[in-house]
Amino acid sequence: MRILLWHGYLLGGTGSNVYTRSLAREWSRAGHEVVLFCQERHPERYDIGAATLVQPEIEGLLPVFVLDRYEGLEARLLQDLSREQLDRYVELNAEALRRHLPADLVFANHVLPGAAVAAATGARFAVKAHGSELEYSMRGRPELERWGRSSLERAAAIFVGSAHIHLALEQVVGPQKRVFEVSPGVDVEAFAPRPREQALAALVDQARRDPLNPGAADERLPDPGNAERFRAFFSQAGATVVYMGKLLENKGVHLLLEALRDLDAKAIVVGFGDYRRKLEQMAGPNVLFTGALEHRHLVNLLPLADVAVTPSIFPEAFGMVAAEAAAAGVPPLVARHSGLAEIAEGLEREYPEKWRELTGFSNGDVSSLRSKLEALLALTQAQRELLGQAARRAAVANWSWQTVAERLLQPFTI
Repeated sequence: MRILLWHGYLLGGTGSNVYTRSLAREWSRAGHEVVLFCQERHPERYDIGAATLVQPEIEGLLPVFVLDRYEGLEARLLQDLSREQLDRYVELNAEALRRHLPADLVFANHVLPGAAVAAATGARFAVKAHGSELEYSMRGRPELERWGRSSLERAAAIFVGSAHIHLALEQVVGPQKRVFEVSPGVDVEAFAPRPREQALAALVDQARRDPLNPGAADERLPDPGNAERFRAFFSQAGATVVYMGKLLENKGVHLLLEALRDLDAKAIVVGFGDYRRKLEQMAGPNVLFTGALEHRHLVNLLPLADVAVTPSIFPEAFGMVAAEAAAAGVPPLVARHSGLAEIAEGLEREYPEKWRELTGFSNGDVSSLRSKLEALLALTQAQRELLGQAARRAAVANWSWQTVAERLLQPFTI
């Protein structure tokens, strides 16, 4: 198949960015001709297989769901833009796509603006709904809800990553036909268990290769000096808890920091965001903030951890980072709600019965988080290894990117 894959943003960092580059890689590996449309300024940093990358000219204005910095672009919240500005953005992207038609399928990320862009091409299209546009920008804004609903009318398929996002989609734009539930995926080849000494050496080596970032001025790059900081951190005794994700209040990292105060454990906090400064003020001396890290770091960092916590207090479409931890053989502990609950359920199917309750904790409940974390850390090394093996089995069975990429094309190849 010839597939035009549209994603209005970058290829690194957040969930939909990883989702897009992973699909480009897997579809091209499977022999499909893939043209990827995005605003990534540094595509050489990412593996997109044999996909061709196109950067549409959007005249500098980028509609987003959460404000971040984008090199060479002015990011503004989707809901803060006028309809004239949004229509112009849609037409610029649609024209870039039309120049690469014909194609068997246009696959667009995000109900808005993605479905609107894909519909404007006139080609057969599918849409992947993400939680970000539904929850942060569209919900409760009737004009955007109507626009999303009309944009989906001609979609040949609408994909959601979980039952939670399917429900959110219906709540925001109304019931839809041709909706398929396909969870996001994990690179189970890259995220895999490995010996700790080997993982630490590789992590330090990758950190030494990081681009210069004096004063951590660029929040999307790793903090300077991470190589030495990693070596010092892991030379200390004690179990390691890891958090990976954006540093926003609704990600719940403050709950983890509070829970850690009474536990004999150290923690690594990976990510960037406007809540970082406050989190650093809350954190004890046993917590290391690394800044943004990429998969080349994370595949080596995770095998050094004993538990990976995803404490988000806001609905999540899917627990990508928890699934990555599971693939690496690290027991995840997630807030039991929305798409994260589905991660917990996938783990429970593989865990021994006596440990199934250790997959999740009550949303927003520090006491629940602390007790589950304490129970996980109290396991012997051999017991945690058994739990990690079960987590790995769950990841391979449910969330490999190869399986996900194949399932997304099934409605068009049957």
